[in-house]
Amino acid sequence: MRAVTAWTVDGVGGDQTGGDRANGAGGAGGARPVSVAGKVMAILNAFAQGGVRLNLSEICRRSGLPLATGHRLVGELVAGGFLERVPDGTYRIGTRLWRIGSQAPAVMGLRELALPHMEDLYEATHDNVQLGVLRDDRVLIVERLRGTRSAPIVTQVGQTLPLHTTGVGKVLLAYAPPEVREKVLRGDLDRHARRSITDPDELRRSIEQVRRSGYALTRDEMTLGASSVGAPVRDGAGDVVAAMSLVSGTRGADLRRLLPPLTTAVRALSRDVAAHWHGGPDMFSAERDTGA
Repeated sequence: MRAVTAWTVDGVGGDQTGGDRANGAGGAGGARPVSVAGKVMAILNAFAQGGVRLNLSEICRRSGLPLATGHRLVGELVAGGFLERVPDGTYRIGTRLWRIGSQAPAVMGLRELALPHMEDLYEATHDNVQLGVLRDDRVLIVERLRGTRSAPIVTQVGQTLPLHTTGVGKVLLAYAPPEVREKVLRGDLDRHARRSITDPDELRRSIEQVRRSGYALTRDEMTLGASSVGAPVRDGAGDVVAAMSLVSGTRGADLRRLLPPLTTAVRALSRDVAAHWHGGPDMFSAERDTGA
C-alpha cells in the first residue's frame, strides 16, 4: 500500500511585491492604499520589509494605514490563519499564508525532490515519514507521509513544532547557526510529554551528540507513545537545509533499526538537492532578506 501525502493547499498565491506598490500597497513612504485588497496587501507586504515579528503600530506605520483600520484588518487576517498573534502581542506570518506561498518554485522543488525518497522510505518501514526545515526557532513541516499501519501522530503539513522535542527539530537545532542554538537554549523549553528535555544543559549535550553521531533520537518527548529518528539533508556545499525523520510507536520500537533506510534516503535526497535545488539553509526563515 502506498503512503498518503498529507499536503493541503488552501489557495493560489504568487509573488506580488512589485505589483503591490503599483496598486497602492506601499508603506508609509508611498500612497495610502485605498481598496480593501490594497490595504490587505500592504499589511502583508509590511513583513517583507524585514522583521519576523511586528507589533500593530509597526504594521500600520509600514503599511500606511490608520491604527483603527489596521487593527480591524489584522484581526481578520489572524482569524483566517494568514497572520498569527504570539503571546507577547506581536504578529508574524501565519501557516496558512505559508501554505499558499509554499507553491513557489523553491519550496515545490524541495518537496518534489524529497517525495520519491520519502515514498521509498515509507515502503521500507511503513512508519510516518516527515520532512522539516528550520523556520527561525522552530521546525516547519513541509511534507509528511503516513499510512494505515503508521503510528498515529498529530503533525500537519505547514505546522511549526518545537526544535527541542522532535527528531527533525533536534537535527536542525544541532546544525543551526550558533545564534539560533543559543536563543533556543536560553528560551522556554516547554514540556510537551513526560520525556521532554527542559534543562538547557541537558539539551546542549543532546544536540552535541547529534553532531557527533549524525542523527537524533526522541522517545515520548513530543507526544506520548511516539518516538522518532531524524537525520540531516545537505546541499552541495555540505550545509544542512532540511531534516527527514521516521516516527514510530514507542512500544517495541527499535529506532536504530530504522537508521539504515533513513540514512540511505537522506543521502540520496542530498545528492538530488546538490544537483537540482537552488535554495539554501535560510530559504524558509521569516528573517530572510526578501529584497523588498
